[in-house]
Amino acid sequence: MATPYDFPSDLRAGQEELHQVRAELSALLRRLPWSVVPLDGFSDDNGWRKIERPASPGWTEDEQAEVEKLRRREHELAVFVSGHRFWSQLDGAARVDARMKLKHAHDNQEETP
Repeated sequence: MATPYDFPSDLRAGQEELHQVRAELSALLRRLPWSVVPLDGFSDDNGWRKIERPASPGWTEDEQAEVEKLRRREHELAVFVSGHRFWSQLDGAARVDARMKLKHAHDNQEETP
């Protein structure tokens, strides 16, 4: 049987926000051009696979600022979650197990009455 953990509410909230920020950052990066600065397109078939990129107009200052803001928040949240005092209560395998359960705690919230 799986061991239930009583995660502090601030730790759960930090992990949930970390998931949200990472999803938002990932979606933003998928929408942006492949290069931050304007670059010509290229095609290279000399490697083990062919690589092609269209010309990139680069990112606007607003896009760069948004990516930086999200990356900064992602870092803050990752440090908060990984350095939370809760982890000091657990040793070895229990800490690893709890960390994995916290990463998926939001998946089970809908199932909880």
